[in-house]
Amino acid sequence: MIGMAECTRTLSCGDPPQPGVAGRFKTVVDGNRNGDHMIPRSTHGPHFLTWFACILLLFTCLAHAAERKAGAFHGAVQTEYPSWFKSSFLNLREDIAEAQSKNKRVMLLFTQDGCPYCHALVERNLSQKDIETYLRKHFDVIAINMWGDREVVGLDNRSMTEKQFAARLKVQFTPTILFFDEAGQTVLRLNGYIPPARFMTALQFAAQGAKESDYLDYLAAHQPPATGSELIDEPFFRKPPFNLVRKGGKDRPIAVFFEQRDCPACAELHHRILSDKQTRGIIAGFDAIQLNMWSDTPLITPQGKATTARAWARALDIKYAPSIVLFDAKGKEIIRSEAYFKLFHTQGILTYVLSGAYETEPSFQRYLSAKSEHLREQGQDVDIWRMGDEPAGKK
Repeated sequence: MIGMAECTRTLSCGDPPQPGVAGRFKTVVDGNRNGDHMIPRSTHGPHFLTWFACILLLFTCLAHAAERKAGAFHGAVQTEYPSWFKSSFLNLREDIAEAQSKNKRVMLLFTQDGCPYCHALVERNLSQKDIETYLRKHFDVIAINMWGDREVVGLDNRSMTEKQFAARLKVQFTPTILFFDEAGQTVLRLNGYIPPARFMTALQFAAQGAKESDYLDYLAAHQPPATGSELIDEPFFRKPPFNLVRKGGKDRPIAVFFEQRDCPACAELHHRILSDKQTRGIIAGFDAIQLNMWSDTPLITPQGKATTARAWARALDIKYAPSIVLFDAKGKEIIRSEAYFKLFHTQGILTYVLSGAYETEPSFQRYLSAKSEHLREQGQDVDIWRMGDEPAGKK
């Protein structure tokens, strides 16, 4: 099928023949003075035929374009945020001081329109009475639209728009949540949606005054009872020993899967996303390894440092299992998935690195939006809220 882009490139036909000029015909007798074979011939025949062919091609392109419908878009949902969120003038110093006067801290929530993960945060997490009660007791919650134009006054007293503030903080996912202590220091940052039980653990940590570097220890002390389950292996995972130093040449990017035992979210990742054929095809472009984030498995990092899986997880500030940390072919970390993501976003994170798009588009959200638009232009449906074992558009 010919697409409109191909038609646009092909249609370079010049001006159509004008009456009395290129379109003027004269009669020529084809070697026969008796006029038995009268042949009309244009004085500019080749030009006329080219122009006529272009008209036919144009109608063909238009017909094909009409046949190809844009793919459907599924999964976006508008979120009604709780009325008890603080109505703020977005002056962070003032907000932190006001929260402190009430023995509270500030929770800054970055959102965007149509975000299903933001909706899950409200509908699945904040709807639970114990979470809502704890959150309201210990925090003032302030929502910021990562593409918004309201004025924000940062902790350095600089004024900027919401979207400029989000870009400055390198917000790549929604919801992204920052917890601030009384001095305006970040106690904890969550990049993406996490399920209720882990979210409650994060709230309890952020309310206690601990430093962000202590969060991994806090998680270790609040693990659910062990059930004896092991890590789930995949055929695309490299086997040890793990030397991740890149040597140049034809080195591939790296995908490091930090997981743990007794991890329902890890099992869901394997059974409902990594089992997807297209996802496996994307991962085939990486050197992929799997690490138990609590283990002493030895490895050499892309920077050439000998360490263990547990020590590297701490150095990378891994906060969630499963987390996928992606490095380019030179060993530089580009982006990570450290929250609950379904198929479209997981694939998007992987292709963002594999395609090299990060080199020209620093915003993952803009890349993802362009990817969605491109797929729909090709007639493919896009569902940002489905697992690999579900059809597009399933409610």
